[in-house]
Amino acid sequence: MIIDTLENAGKYTSLHPRFAKAFEYLKSIDLNTIESGKYEIDGKDLHASVSAKEGVKSEDAKFEAHNSYIDIQVCISGKEGMGWKPRAKCVDPKGEFNTEKDVIFYNDQPDMYFQLTDGQFVIFYPEDVHAPMIGEGVIKKLVVKVKI
Repeated sequence: MIIDTLENAGKYTSLHPRFAKAFEYLKSIDLNTIESGKYEIDGKDLHASVSAKEGVKSEDAKFEAHNSYIDIQVCISGKEGMGWKPRAKCVDPKGEFNTEKDVIFYNDQPDMYFQLTDGQFVIFYPEDVHAPMIGEGVIKKLVVKVKI
């Protein structure tokens, strides 16, 4: 997991062959005016979605992980709390892995919580189980899905 601000995104482009294109996309758009919806960047290898939803209580947050994609989650507005735990420490899956949606949920609880605000991002790798959208009020965010 990596947490930083968009101003420092250039530091991470060498970590994955598709990160440079992902961060170029983020620089090319106006985060303040982008509408909710899905956006293709590079086919199934790189795509984004924007949402503006009411935050949830930590106990109601979905605790999830992915196998085929890395998430770059950007807070556009609001304050988004997130929970995190290494996947190796999660022992209580909630059902089977959904291959079509590339997600598995867990009943386990996060080891730690942190908060993102405007212009901050987090990168979640498949080994990062995460609980997003924790907070009060509307949280507007953008998630770039990066094919491994």
